[in-house]
Amino acid sequence: MCGLVCLWNIDDAALARRMIDRIAHRGPDETGIHSLPGIPAVMAHCRLSIIGTENGSQPIPGEGALLAVNGEIYNHRALRAALGPARFATDSDSEVILHLFADGAPTWIAEPDGMFAFVLATPERVVAGRDPLGIKPLFMARIGDGLAFASELKAFDGLGLDTIAAIEPGTLFDSRHGVRRWFRMPQGAADLRGDEDPEPLWRELRLVLEAAVRKWLVADVEVGSFLSGGLDSSIVAAIAAQSLDRPLKTFSVGMADSPDLVAARAVARHIGAEHHELVFTAEDLAEILPHVIYHLESADTDLVRSALPTHFATTLARRHVKAVLTGEGADELFAGYSYHHAYRNRHRQLADEITRSLGTMHNINLQRVDRITMAQGLEARTPFLDRDLIAFAQSIPASLKMKADSEADGGSTEKWILRKACEDLLPPALLWRKKAQFDEGSGTVEALQTALSGLLGTAPPVDRNSEGRLYERILRERFEEPDFILANAGVWTGGRVAV
Repeated sequence: MCGLVCLWNIDDAALARRMIDRIAHRGPDETGIHSLPGIPAVMAHCRLSIIGTENGSQPIPGEGALLAVNGEIYNHRALRAALGPARFATDSDSEVILHLFADGAPTWIAEPDGMFAFVLATPERVVAGRDPLGIKPLFMARIGDGLAFASELKAFDGLGLDTIAAIEPGTLFDSRHGVRRWFRMPQGAADLRGDEDPEPLWRELRLVLEAAVRKWLVADVEVGSFLSGGLDSSIVAAIAAQSLDRPLKTFSVGMADSPDLVAARAVARHIGAEHHELVFTAEDLAEILPHVIYHLESADTDLVRSALPTHFATTLARRHVKAVLTGEGADELFAGYSYHHAYRNRHRQLADEITRSLGTMHNINLQRVDRITMAQGLEARTPFLDRDLIAFAQSIPASLKMKADSEADGGSTEKWILRKACEDLLPPALLWRKKAQFDEGSGTVEALQTALSGLLGTAPPVDRNSEGRLYERILRERFEEPDFILANAGVWTGGRVAV
């Protein structure tokens, strides 16, 4: 995992250095700035070495082009074999993009499977692409007659730019041909057909899920797992633990004796993990708030709240590993949010809402996970957002995701088919544990009230408007051009499908 900068038709190595220094936290292992004769580009890259640790330095030259990548390509071995191993100069998974582009197949961009953002420059054009869900970020701005690309907004802070655009998830920008959308979210299914038996679906789901976790474990370094004690992270950790020949390192954080800590200990014992905990206080929250808001690049109240425990989980995990698995995406994919219960008998609408919300994750939860983990040079991996798993899960009827308990009680169980598929992995009390948001289960919400009261000098409770104003004030103090950051920050997207 890394950070990148590319200046196209801008011959300014000093500017590239300034920009990459702003995001150097993304890649603490190595920084490189490179250009090639005949290619009107300066590229900079800060590297967190995960695959090809010995010779995977970037930017990567070759095939008449220069390439910088942020992310992981999980099918790189298969692609390397198909492309011809003799063409490769490094062991980096990223190099496959260079050769796929050079071969010129019309749909080459659909070949890499993973999470990635990249910029590739040739003498005639610059090309930039992003993974299907936007797990990895990439921004583009015009500077004079040239283009500037970078992994985070803060790289552009202070440059006096008027406009900037995010390379959208699942799109490819080409300075010669414009923008094309190479990935479209599969439309979710609504109901079972007639008397169709759901058992084959949940059994196949289990196999697809196991394959996704194994795929996202690929690395030349040890991979651990965040473990909140909730369903999603517990399932990922349990499958990962079965896939390794060593104890899985798991990481849990919260206030002392918070529900998440208690549940995570039970899961860790059950799966035989090497478990680690970090307990934080209200004073800790107040202290790290400016750091979190700066790296989050947002003052959105809900994003900041969920970013705080993510920061502590990252702090803990980074002491032991360079990469972790997370449970992000399961709630969007399998109807895990409380508001999904309103769709109990509206399966077509629920299927449409799931499809919509998956397409907005890059601006909210995925932004939080990327920015906060990369702030400390930790790679976060999201196997629930594996492309094959998404395709299969979207074929599962929404009526099996939010499943009615019975006509008599009028209740419903979120993520029913996911629980059913993993019934043998966890004890029933853990598998059917009531969902809590990360900031709630970890105790962050209550402790944050104490922290905010101290910062504002008021008695609790602190209302959301006052909380939001404090976050914005902190953000404004940390950036040279805060209006630019706020105008381009990811925000929670409205427009939920009507019930």
